[in-house]
Amino acid sequence: MQGREWWRDAVIYQVYPRSFQDSDGDGIGDLQGIIRRLPHIASLGADCIWLSPVFLSPQKDMGYDVSDYCDIDPLFGTLADFDALIAAAHGVGMRVITDQVLSHSSDQHPWFRESRASRDNPKADWYVWADPMPDGSPPTNWHSHFGGPAWEFDATRGQYYLHNFLASQPDLNFHNPGVQEAILATCEFWLQRGLDGFRLDTVNYYVHDALLRSNPPAEARPQVMATDLYGMQRNIYNKSRPENLAFLRRLRQLTDRHDDIMMVGEVGEMGDRSIELMAEYTAGRDHLHMAYSFAMLSPDFTAAHFRRCIEGFQTGAPDGHPYWSFSNHDVPRHPSRWADHAVDHDAMARLSCAMLMAFEGTIGIYQGEELGQEETALDYHELTDAQALRFWPAVKGRDGCRTPMVWEADAPHAGFSTGTPWLPVKAPQLARAVDRQQADPDSVLNFYRRAIAFRKASPALSGGRTTFLDLPEPVLAFRRAAADQVLTCVFNLSPAPIVLGLTGDAALAGPHAATLAGGRLRLPGNGFALLDHDGALALDIKTFEHAD
Repeated sequence: MQGREWWRDAVIYQVYPRSFQDSDGDGIGDLQGIIRRLPHIASLGADCIWLSPVFLSPQKDMGYDVSDYCDIDPLFGTLADFDALIAAAHGVGMRVITDQVLSHSSDQHPWFRESRASRDNPKADWYVWADPMPDGSPPTNWHSHFGGPAWEFDATRGQYYLHNFLASQPDLNFHNPGVQEAILATCEFWLQRGLDGFRLDTVNYYVHDALLRSNPPAEARPQVMATDLYGMQRNIYNKSRPENLAFLRRLRQLTDRHDDIMMVGEVGEMGDRSIELMAEYTAGRDHLHMAYSFAMLSPDFTAAHFRRCIEGFQTGAPDGHPYWSFSNHDVPRHPSRWADHAVDHDAMARLSCAMLMAFEGTIGIYQGEELGQEETALDYHELTDAQALRFWPAVKGRDGCRTPMVWEADAPHAGFSTGTPWLPVKAPQLARAVDRQQADPDSVLNFYRRAIAFRKASPALSGGRTTFLDLPEPVLAFRRAAADQVLTCVFNLSPAPIVLGLTGDAALAGPHAATLAGGRLRLPGNGFALLDHDGALALDIKTFEHAD
C-alpha cells in the first residue's frame, strides 16, 4: 500500500450545493453553508468532497450550463468563499473535487455570444455550427437528451448549432485547437487555487463526428434517459468518438504537472459499450484516473447484474480503476429505486451500504444517502427540472433526489434555510433528520459511519482483489483477498430469509445482519455478512435453501 494514490480506496461524498446548507436565507445552499456542515461529512469518514457545479450560470440546468468557467455564481458565494472551503476541507483531512462541465457551455457564455454573432468572427468555429439540409431540416438525425432534435436553428447565422442537452447548452467544438487550449486554461485556474481534481461531466461527449453523419437505429432495446427517443439510435457519431482520447491525454498531462490530482469521468453509456469506454478512458497512465457509468444507477437489482458490472470491468478494463456509486443528483435515490426488493426502507439502506463498502475500487456516496433518504414525491407546481417540466407525468425528473438535506427535524425547513427552500422539505424526509439519527446507535447514519470505518481498517476491503462465488439468485457473494486478510462477503438481495451451509472455519466481521452457528449462515431478508477466515471457506450450494 506504500505509495498508493489517495483516491484508490477513497470514499467520495457528493455535495449538491443548492440543497446542502443555506447560510444567507435565500433558500439556496451555498459555499459558506458547506463549510458550516463540514464536521458532518468528516464524521462519516469521507476522504473527499465532490461539488456539483458552483460556477457562474443562468441555472437553466442547475449549473450544468456554465457562463463563466473561472468564477463562482453569486448564488453560492465568491471566489474567496471557495478558497475558504478548500482550506477548511484540507484542514480536516479531506480533499475537494468539482464538476467540470466541458462538453458544452451556457448560451450566455461570452464565447457563444461572439460565436453566434457572425460566421467570420474569431470564435465563429468555437461551437458546432452546420447549414440546414436543403429542405431546412437539421444537419443530422441526432436527438437531444432532453427531447427533440439535438440541433437549434439560429436566425442570425442562418445555421443550426448542436446541443446534446438543452437548447441553452450549446456544444463546444473540440476539433478547434483554440477551444481545447481555452478549456485547459480554465482547469489550470482551479488547480492553481488548490483544487484536488475533477469529476468530468459527460466525458465521452467532448468530440462529435466531423463529417456529421447520422446515427443508425439502435440494435437493442431503447436506452431510456429523459425520453426513449435518444435510445432509439446507436449514438456512435454524436459522442464517444476516438478523438476524445487525444484530449483526455492533454488533460492528464495538465493534472500530472500538479501533485496528487485525480480525474474521474462520467461515461454516458450503458451495457457493454460503457465497459469498453471505461477501459479506453482509464488505460495506462495517460488518460483518466477513474471512470464510472450509469450501470449501478439503474433499477436493476440482481446478483447477476452487480457481478456483471464488476467482472465486466475487471475483464474489459484490467488496467483501469473503477468508481462505484448507487445514487447521485441525476437518478432516483436507490432505497426508493430498489424498494420492491426490500424488507423495509432501512433494511435496504443498510444492505446497499454494506454492499457498496465491500466493492473493490473507489466509492461514491450522495448527500442524504447516509440518512437512508428516500426519493421525495413532488407535485407539478413544485418542479424545477427541465426534463420533468417538459415530459410530466411520464418523466418525474430529477428534483425528487435533489431536495434539501434535513438537519434538525423540528427547525424551520429542517435547518436547511431560514428562508423558503428552492425545493420543499416534506414530512417523510423530516423523519430522517440528522439530529434524530445522531444519538441512535442503530440508525442508518451510524451504520454508514461503522461501515466506512470498517472498510478503512480492513486490508481486504481497502485493497484486496475480488473473486466471485457461484451461488444462485438472490445471493451475491465474493471474496476480497489481501496479503494479511481474506473476507468472504455475502448479501441477500431479497426480502425472504435465506440459509447457507458453510464448510470451513469463519467468523463474522464488521457490521452485519446475519447469524453464524453450526456451520450455517442465516441471512434475514436483506441480510448480509462479512466472513473473516484464514483457510479455505466454501458456501455449500447443496444445502442452499430458503428459510421457513
